[in-house]
Amino acid sequence: MTRVKTGPYRRHHHKKVLELNQGQFGTRHRLFRRANEAMLKSLWYAYRDRRVRKRDLRKLWIARINAAARQNGISYSRLIHGMKKADIALNRKMLADMAVRDPQAFAAVTAKITSA
Repeated sequence: MTRVKTGPYRRHHHKKVLELNQGQFGTRHRLFRRANEAMLKSLWYAYRDRRVRKRDLRKLWIARINAAARQNGISYSRLIHGMKKADIALNRKMLADMAVRDPQAFAAVTAKITSA
């Protein structure tokens, strides 16, 4: 078996990693080893935080729905329970958007739930 040296590939790989880290501070964009550590960490944070963003948005929607529901004299949990009983199929994202941008429609939904 002949010996294969990694010169061109290694140079290409190092260049790729260093280009990914443009804008990082200090040695994190100059030295391959530090840049590689920073890149791996940043890619892991990006992966993790794509999932965390979903959790955070759901918390935000629930807080907005709860605030709007309480202005209409009902709690969040009673609102969601009432919607399930009344067969109103609106997800939390749409409800939160309605609570912020169209309070009259949100009030109509809560009125329908309290009357049922």
